[in-house]
This record gives sequence, C-alpha cells and structure tokens, in this order.
Amino acid sequence: MKRLMLATGAAAVALMLAGPAAVPQAWAQAKETIVIDLVNEPSSLDPHMQWNPDSYYVYRNVFDNMVTRDDDGEIIPQVATSWEYLSDTEVAFTIRDDITFHDGTPLTAEDVAFSVNRIINPDFGSPQLGQFNKITGAEATDDTTVVITTDGPYPVLLAQLVKLSIVPMHHVEEVGDEQFNLEPMGSGPYAFDSWQRGVQVTLVRNDDYWGDMGPFERAEFRAVPDAATRVANLQAGESDLVVSLNQDLATQIEGDPAVKPLIVNTERVAFLRLNTQIPPTDDPRVREAIAHAIDKEGLTVGLLGGYPEPVDIMLSPAHFGWVEGMEGPDYDPEAARALLEEVGDAAEVEMVFATAPVFDQRIVQALQQMLADVGLSASIEMTDMSTYLGRVRSEPTDAPHMNFGRWSCACQDADGVLFPLLHSSSSWSVVRDPGLDADLEAARNTLDDEERLEHYRAVHEAMIEETLLVPLYQAAIIYGAADALDWQPTANESLFLNRMGWSE
Repeated sequence: MKRLMLATGAAAVALMLAGPAAVPQAWAQAKETIVIDLVNEPSSLDPHMQWNPDSYYVYRNVFDNMVTRDDDGEIIPQVATSWEYLSDTEVAFTIRDDITFHDGTPLTAEDVAFSVNRIINPDFGSPQLGQFNKITGAEATDDTTVVITTDGPYPVLLAQLVKLSIVPMHHVEEVGDEQFNLEPMGSGPYAFDSWQRGVQVTLVRNDDYWGDMGPFERAEFRAVPDAATRVANLQAGESDLVVSLNQDLATQIEGDPAVKPLIVNTERVAFLRLNTQIPPTDDPRVREAIAHAIDKEGLTVGLLGGYPEPVDIMLSPAHFGWVEGMEGPDYDPEAARALLEEVGDAAEVEMVFATAPVFDQRIVQALQQMLADVGLSASIEMTDMSTYLGRVRSEPTDAPHMNFGRWSCACQDADGVLFPLLHSSSSWSVVRDPGLDADLEAARNTLDDEERLEHYRAVHEAMIEETLLVPLYQAAIIYGAADALDWQPTANESLFLNRMGWSE
C-alpha cells in the first residue's frame, strides 16, 4: 500500500510568520541524532553551485532562501517578508531584521544583494545561472530593502527565488569560494559541523534560529550508493530516513512495522538527452529512431510499479507551460529499424550513454537494451555524480551522445526546465536552434500567460518534431523512514529537517 503524505500548508505559513519558536512539545522527545542515507555525498555545499538532490538535501537546511514554498507548494515569505513591483522590471523586497548567520552576524539587505549578484555573475560560473540570468542586478537601498532588477518582465522571478539561498557576504569574501564550499555558513535551522569526505556530512541544530526549530540536535547525511544497503541500514535501525528507493525495495519494507515507505509524485521529469551536435545523434532520423525504440509503459509499469506517469513533453502537469494532448513518437521498433536502415552505416557508431549511481540503473540498462533491440549500440559510462555533471555540462563536441537525467527546477514553471535544457546559451544544452531560442526568450519576457503558453506550445512542437530529447516519465520519489519519523515529502523534493517530528 502506498503511503502518500499530504501537506499541511496553512500551519506551515502560520509558524513561518510567527517569528522565533521553541521546539514543539510533540517533538521534545525526538532522538538526539537523525541519520539520513543519501546515494552520494554532496558534490557541493555551496548553494550557488550544484543543486543536485544529494547536495540540495543537505545545504537546504543550512541556508535560508529569499522565499520558500509551504507543503502545499505555495510561495510564502522567508528572508523576504513582502515584495512590491515598482515597475515591470523592478521589485522591492522587504528583508527580515531578526535573522543572524551562524557566527552571530546579522543578515542584512547587503547580504541579499550580494547573494543575487554572486549567482548571476558569469565569472562565478554557477550551474544555476540559466535560472537567474533574467536578473540584471540587486541593490540594497537600506538595511531591510533590496531592489532586484530584471532585463524585462519576468513572470517566474518569485518561483526562481525559492531556490536563492542567502549567503554571508563578509564570510564569503573573507574565506573565498573554494573554502566556503568546504565550510559553508548560513542562517538556516542547522549549521555545518563537519564533512568526512566520501562518508558523511554532519549538521548541528541552530538553537538561535529565528523560525521553526529543528527537532534533532544533530543530523548525519551519509553516502550509501547501494539501495539495498540503505534499506538494510533502515531496517537495522542504523538510519532513520533513506532516499531513492525503487518499488521492489518499498514493497520489502511495507511489512516491517518499524519502518515505512513514503511515496510522492514530484515535478521531476526523467528524460534521455540526445546530443544534437555529434554523429550519429546529430541526425534527426537517428534521434527519432531512439524515441521509437523506447517503451515508456514498459519502464513505468514493468520496472517502477506503475507509480510514475509517462509523459511526451519535458514537463509534468504541475508546471505552468504544460500543454494537454501533445504526443511524441510512439513505441514502434519497426519504425525505428526502418529509419536506421535509411541512415545506413552512420547509425552503427557506438554511442556513449552517461549515467551516475544516483539514478535507477535498471532504467538505464533497460534503455540500453531497447536501443540494442533496434540495432543501436550504446555503451554505458558510469561515473560519480560530480564527474557526470561535468560531462553533461561540457562543450557539446565533448559531451556524451546521450545521458539519462531527471530534471526538476523546484519552480513549477516551464522556464526553469526548458530554458536550461534547450536554450543555446545554457551549459546544460546541446541544442543550437535560433528559432527555439527566440520562443524560449519570448516566453520569459512577458507577463501575459496566454502568450507564454503559445510560445511553450511552439517549443514542445519543435522538441517533438526534431526529437531534441526524449521525455520519459514524471518521477515518483520513494523514501524509506523509521515509523517514528513524522514527515510529509513534497513534490519539490525539499528535505526540511525543521518540518520533521519524532514520535515513538
């Protein structure tokens, strides 16, 4: 039986705005240390660099963001208490005056402006730049006011600011970017304690936190690549929460009264990215053949227990920009073989298929087999997550022919998905199409929702016609948890320790 956790957003908003709070009585008996098994160690603890799940799970608890989402997915205040549009391109944010960083230094508007300007600086090289490059600058006009300027109307500004963590200007400038990644300092409910490379990251509760206190004194995030080992740790009581389980493992723990599966459909979309700049995937016939070779129902029902929903466009229904009724190439091995026969010997090149341990390798291997069944050869390249991310963000001529990915912008808007994956300026994109660029730019430069949807419809149509990538399914995330852990996973995959409880 699935245990799909429901959200309690109104209560979260009330607590968020209430100011400093003591540990709730129901949590007073929480165990001292919560142990969380991730797949890999974080690739970065600098929140302005990587935001892959294993990094995000950890640093999201160390930093506060400009705004956040409650458990219902609604945008609510965090560091910014309110905002006012001064014009189509200027927004003034009022900043809380009762937040301190973990060294006791007050958080001010200068820190907010510094954080915005840091992440949009091309020289800094943030992988998140494509999410924020509509912002042209931020200025602190007084201690509690920041004005953010964009290069045109930007309908997704607040949704993107959900991901903008506020870092301490004085500390970053003092220690430098490299050291800040190794010893991050924020203002969040937990403070960085230590990072034992390849083993675990330890956080400690911030007892001076301005908002909801975390129930645990310490949190240990361990790197445990093997999913069966994560489950064994959970059932043995050596861990309290584990991530990234498959349906078979979820079924395994359902009969154990000491543990439980927690399952939620997310805004994350699994996909196969195809490199349009190198042979043989530069040939649209080869890309279409790859799409025809993939049995999405076989993946979602046969391997994933029927939880994920197959999709034909690179969004989920949770995103603005979703268009009903669009259909990509169907599962048709014969059509795939016919296309490859038309291409001839050029289609026989062995392709590099990049992946990392964080992904379900049953899916990767099934995709490899489906390609082999129509006559395509793909060699799986397995690397650690940090290396994988570097590979897929390299120049297209150096990037793999294809890679499996699961993309989430945590913004619930097409701009956070389609722009980074398809626009030629993005380090994540291997597509070079001026017409596509124009639609993506137009969609993020108007506040008219109908106009935006028309541009995104054009993007979806081009993506399908040229098979620029192959959307697979809206991903369901399965966690395993101790029965005593009270937690409600959400579609945006945020793992907030201070939204958890413990009841024996």
